[in-house]
Amino acid sequence: MEQEYLKMEEDILSMIRTVYDPEIPVNIYDLGLIYSVDIDDNKFVTITMTLTAPNCPAADFIVEDTRMKVESVDGVTGVAINLTFEPEWNKDMMSEEALLELGFL
Repeated sequence: MEQEYLKMEEDILSMIRTVYDPEIPVNIYDLGLIYSVDIDDNKFVTITMTLTAPNCPAADFIVEDTRMKVESVDGVTGVAINLTFEPEWNKDMMSEEALLELGFL
């Protein structure tokens, strides 16, 4: 059973890595916008995430794209996305790959 959840989590993270902020050529996972992914016993997924800025013009697109892609993962029964700005996002949250891609390294 635990292995099933690990596989599902891996599949969810793979899908999240296909979601991009249209203004930045890096996926939202490597940007550090995903704070947590929780899967309950009913395989309902709750994602806590942020955006690079509270007034991000692509906010609706990013949140909906994330929801749709995670819902497409086999076994997922539903997805709730909690958008938060605490802590506020900063470039220190980015992966090394993202920093490299954007020329910060």
